[in-house]
Amino acid sequence: MRISEHPILDFKRCTPVNFTFDGVQVSAYTGETIAAALYAAGHRTLAHSPIRHRPRGLYCAIGNCSSCMMVVDGKANVKTCIELVRDGMTVETQIGRGLV
Repeated sequence: MRISEHPILDFKRCTPVNFTFDGVQVSAYTGETIAAALYAAGHRTLAHSPIRHRPRGLYCAIGNCSSCMMVVDGKANVKTCIELVRDGMTVETQIGRGLV
């Protein structure tokens, strides 16, 4: 599900890396954001609204909204649409953990 061709943008696939998302291993490439890697792996829901628990997906992809905030390597409220993947990192959903 990764974008491979675009008329304007050039997608360079760098070094393959792996990270865990809620205990499941996900493959990605260096230079890719966490949210982009999750989307490519088929994860469309990145968070849930705090009151009604409605699913939230990738929305702005520039760090302006809060639809993609997760716990990354133990740090809460990381905007995964702008945070780059690192080999071995741990990413967890955060709604329901009392962190938002």
